[in-house]
Amino acid sequence: MAEREYSMHEYTDIARMQQIGSGNEAPLVILIEKWKTPLVNFFYRSLGSVEQSEDLAQLVFIHLYRAAPAYKPKAKFSTFLFHIARRLLISEYRRIKRKPLETVDPTELTTRASDNSDLKIMEIEDAFAHALGALPENQRTAILLLKQQELSYLEIATIMESSENVVKSWIFRARQYLRNEMKELL
Repeated sequence: MAEREYSMHEYTDIARMQQIGSGNEAPLVILIEKWKTPLVNFFYRSLGSVEQSEDLAQLVFIHLYRAAPAYKPKAKFSTFLFHIARRLLISEYRRIKRKPLETVDPTELTTRASDNSDLKIMEIEDAFAHALGALPENQRTAILLLKQQELSYLEIATIMESSENVVKSWIFRARQYLRNEMKELL
């Protein structure tokens, strides 16, 4: 089997994982700084909560640390990372379904005065978040990995343990649904 070619960034992340696996924890800080924001953004688009997103990103790094001694680069590092993230997101969905919604005290809600353009943008963002949340998990995850993380169809298929054609189908359906849901506002 031919040796897989990696870009310099991918090789650096792989080398960091191998260093962590050998007991050097310093590279973990570098990986956290590099991947924290992309992970939080990935989770936020699905959950709509910064706190939950940050918690899940932290869990990804804990799983990453625990997996480091056995880590073998079979794909890009980002593919491995977002595979962990997707599994945690699925677990979070299951946990949310079992747990009732938290109540919010109406006195804690605040409003601010804004002009019409701010209101329109907020309305569009809310509608998009709602439409994204209404997608089936596989479609939502696939479209977020494609657009937000700029991963290829093949990388998404690897993360989601599916075929490339199925991923293309999920993304097509997600785009179609989002386009239909958003056409009134746009």
